[in-house]
Amino acid sequence: MKNKVTNSDVFQLMEKWAPKQLAYDWDNVGLQIGSYHNPVTKVLISLDVMENVVDEAIEKGANLIIAHHPFLFKALKQVNIETPQGRVIQKLLENHISVYATHTNLDIAVGGVNDMLADALGIEKNDIIVETDREKLYKIVVYVPETHIDEVRESLGSSGAGHIGNYSHCTFQTKGQGTFKPLEGSQPFIGTENELEFVDEVKIETIIPKSILHQVISSLITAHPYEEVAYDVFPLANEGKRYGIGRIGTLKNKMDLNSFCEHVKKVLDVPALRVTGDLNKKVKKVAVLGGSGEKYIHHAKQKGADVYITGDMTFHVAQDAWQMGLAVIDAGHYIEKIMKQFTAAHLKEHLDKENIDILVSESNTDPFQFV
Repeated sequence: MKNKVTNSDVFQLMEKWAPKQLAYDWDNVGLQIGSYHNPVTKVLISLDVMENVVDEAIEKGANLIIAHHPFLFKALKQVNIETPQGRVIQKLLENHISVYATHTNLDIAVGGVNDMLADALGIEKNDIIVETDREKLYKIVVYVPETHIDEVRESLGSSGAGHIGNYSHCTFQTKGQGTFKPLEGSQPFIGTENELEFVDEVKIETIIPKSILHQVISSLITAHPYEEVAYDVFPLANEGKRYGIGRIGTLKNKMDLNSFCEHVKKVLDVPALRVTGDLNKKVKKVAVLGGSGEKYIHHAKQKGADVYITGDMTFHVAQDAWQMGLAVIDAGHYIEKIMKQFTAAHLKEHLDKENIDILVSESNTDPFQFV
């Protein structure tokens, strides 16, 4: 981190956790309003960006709002400050508050919204419900003089290369001899202009996921002693990390559906919920998908779920689930508010040495109330 933290620095932290390329193509994630270069002193974490949230940010002096739901989702055709959206845009710009959205990428990311929900509910041995992406892998090969093996190898490992399963800094090394002739105008680390040089070198090979390829190469070039670094990058057929929407796993102990509903209400702070199925039915395998998840009922059933927790379930889809023997708990879209505390904790952990306040929004953005 630089001495003065900017929006860009915070965005990079978020995107290391929830890369933007994980988001669905219809989604709008990343910077919504503001600038990448504005300095950050106080961040407000919110599920949504509504006028009460912006008023809270103004009152608390926050100059960056990180939200789960994108504020700008459909294309703007006008900014009329007499409309709710226009007033919000005006307040954000007048008070120099930037807005950043991390939506379906945070749903899909490891440790993201669906993992937060599964962990909170005590769902163990998690798997994804629907695979959306597999990370592409590359092999990088670099030639290093024997005097600098440790420095270059460490730069590769510390920047994220060489991770295989639960192991880091995985490389393979082969000794050999490199040749080169420094031409006129060069500034060789080893050798003399216009004379062929022979150097004992080591070939270091390691594996890199596509998402960090450029930062690993940058770190490699910084650590390497040569003026011109010789390296190769090869695409691999190996399958990388799986990413997907929703989570499914098992409860430690079976319980009847009615008791599980009470558990869901307590853990997710839901005053009421809708449920289909036999309330006396024993449930063990549980699927969860934050937000609107009705189109994934068949996937949850195929994965063997006894009960599926999501939001925005419509009448006929609920009937379909009921008829196929899948219990459904519609706990509402607002259960995604769980992301506020976890996102704040994530940023605090990575910005603990910076003079930045990370706040959790106290504004209610749930449009529904129970009477």
